[in-house]
Amino acid sequence: MDAPDAPGDRSGGGSRAPPPERTQLPELIRRKRDGGRLSEGHIRAFVRAVVDGSAQGAQIGAMLMAVRLRGMDLEETAALTRALAASGQQLEWPEAWRPQLVDKHSTGGVGDKVSLVLAPALAACGCKVPMISGRGLGHTGGTLDKLESIPGFTVIQSPEQMRGLLEHVGCCIVGQSQRLVPADGVLYAARDVTATVDSLPLITASILSKKAVEGLSALVVDVKFGEAAIFPSRAQARELAEALVGVGAGLGLRVAAALTAMDKPLGRSVGHSLEVEEALLCLDGAGPPDLRDLVTRLGGALLWLSGMAEAQADGAARVAAALDDGSARSRFQRMLAAQGVDPELARALCAGTPAQRGELLPRAREREELRAPADGTVEQVRALPLARVLHELGAGRSRAGEPLRPGVGAELLVDVGQRLRRGTPWLRVHRDAPTLSDPQRRALQGALVLSDRAPFAAPSPFAELVLPPPARAPPDTRQ
Repeated sequence: MDAPDAPGDRSGGGSRAPPPERTQLPELIRRKRDGGRLSEGHIRAFVRAVVDGSAQGAQIGAMLMAVRLRGMDLEETAALTRALAASGQQLEWPEAWRPQLVDKHSTGGVGDKVSLVLAPALAACGCKVPMISGRGLGHTGGTLDKLESIPGFTVIQSPEQMRGLLEHVGCCIVGQSQRLVPADGVLYAARDVTATVDSLPLITASILSKKAVEGLSALVVDVKFGEAAIFPSRAQARELAEALVGVGAGLGLRVAAALTAMDKPLGRSVGHSLEVEEALLCLDGAGPPDLRDLVTRLGGALLWLSGMAEAQADGAARVAAALDDGSARSRFQRMLAAQGVDPELARALCAGTPAQRGELLPRAREREELRAPADGTVEQVRALPLARVLHELGAGRSRAGEPLRPGVGAELLVDVGQRLRRGTPWLRVHRDAPTLSDPQRRALQGALVLSDRAPFAAPSPFAELVLPPPARAPPDTRQ
């Protein structure tokens, strides 16, 4: 066990430099600020200070910014991942579960409700999915925030409760408690309010530390790229994907990374309650095709990586079957009830019609439809301005712990590639505010990009799969 932060050895011998473990936080911040490299001992010392409360908020923010500006190499990133994972309890499961233990993570997108669908679908395919998820970062929504829009849903579960959930349901979606990766919980919230969300090493360590404690056989990370993603270019996203795969391999975790486009919202709904409703549609075997496509591709890759399917395509077909036969929806219902939702409400949500579901979840006070300003084909629906306006309306946070308005959101009434006539409703905004401001209305209308070309089929958001080394024969990732 490393010693806690303390002044240097005072037993004599002159002014020896303190060992790395005892270097004071300002010196560590200065070292990284000036482009220096942090040792594993330095990184452990910083993480200990975060957990025990001796690191001040200003010091945490300064270190995050130093890392954001100066970066970390793969060894530093791996050391940070290990230190975060070791900051709390390690999850332990029966050895017989190991081949079944899989998980998925996303770097964050607009309208990304894949986890709500994929976890129960994988459970229906025989997997154990101990998903430790997060809250919204920046303009992107968080899985936990979406689930908490369901009355009674409890995201904090002890390791013992998680084990019971995996045994009886096959999946759980939980947050970071004081016992599970507590250091990352502090840093995650701080990143959201210090403009350090897009730091590659911080993203890598945050994602993999939560997964390292899960004892997984396989992990797929959905790395978003595009205007509304953390990284705008595919090349930047690939750099993160390769870091995740490489650091994961060093931790003994089989990680693959899917690169997926995030220029337009995923699906048709954005906002916490609205996204739960759309996830339920997908669990019905229906819903937007881009959402279903991504769920089945990611699930297929996980089943293949864990050895539970012969090929990615076979795994994708199994996930699709779980959506179509109702077994995935049944697992979701059981997960809701097991994580605090009244069983009758869980049943009504999963068995009800879309209209009935809408009455059971929080709703915004007002709805307003925006109309197409001209004739044209929908070339793009820009996710970023849409997300920013919804953030202003209460769907996102400006500071850690700020309450959200779960009913605030928007529904896309059109598809990319569709031909519109001037005056056709294209967006329905759900708001608690009395009215949209003129700048908000202009920003939303600017999200609709029209062109003169003929109608076309919307492309899949899936781009490629980055595989772990040494890879077996790669699965078929053709469009």
